[in-house]
Amino acid sequence: MTDLTLIIGNKNYSSWSLRPWLLLKQAGIPFVERRIPIRSAEWGTQISRLSPSGKVPALQHGSVQAWDSLAICEYIAEQYPDRQLWPSDRAARAEARSISAEMHSGFQALRQNMFMNIRRSMPGRGRTPEALQDIERIVAIWNDCRRRHGSAGPFLFGHFGIADAMYAPIPLRFQTYGVSVESLAGEYARALLALPAMQEWIAAARAEHESLPHYEPA
Repeated sequence: MTDLTLIIGNKNYSSWSLRPWLLLKQAGIPFVERRIPIRSAEWGTQISRLSPSGKVPALQHGSVQAWDSLAICEYIAEQYPDRQLWPSDRAARAEARSISAEMHSGFQALRQNMFMNIRRSMPGRGRTPEALQDIERIVAIWNDCRRRHGSAGPFLFGHFGIADAMYAPIPLRFQTYGVSVESLAGEYARALLALPAMQEWIAAARAEHESLPHYEPA
C-alpha cells in the first residue's frame, strides 16, 4: 500500500491540483487521492488540518507534508529519481526549471480572465490584451522547446516531466475558451490532451456536480 496521499480540490476548477496528480499518474507512482470540494463543508473543517497553506494541492508522505504544486513535484522528483522527471542534461534541466517557475509565478492575466472550467465552452471570452500576451508567450515556449528538445518524444523535453505537468492545464483552458494553437505548439497541446490520465481527469471533472459562481461567468 502506498503512503503517498494527494489532497486535491474540484477537478473541474483546480488547475493547481491537476499538476502533481498528473505527474504521479504519468510516472506510475501509486498514491491515494483525497478530493475535497472547494468551499464545501468538508473543506471548511478539514483543509487547514491537511494543508498548512489552507489550499490545494497538498501531499502527505508519512510524517512529511508538502504543499504548493511545484514544491510537490520537486519532492516527487527527489523521492523517485529513477523516473527522470527533470531532464538529465544540465542545460535542459535549467531551462525546464525556468519555464516551470515562469508558469508557477506568471501568466496572471490568463489565470484571471480564463479560469479553468472543463465543463464549460466559452469561445472568445477573456481575451484581454494582457491575456493574449500571456498566450503568445506560452505558445512561444512550447514551440521553442519542441523545436530544440522534441526529437526524443512528444513533450517539451522529449518524455513527460515536471515542465509538462506545470503546463498541462493550459490546453484545457484553450479548449474552454476556443483558443486555437497551430504548429509544434498545437501538436504538443494535443499530445497532452490525449494522455489517458488527462482523459481520466477530464471525465471525472465532467461528472462533478459542484458549481462555484466565481468560476462560472454568466
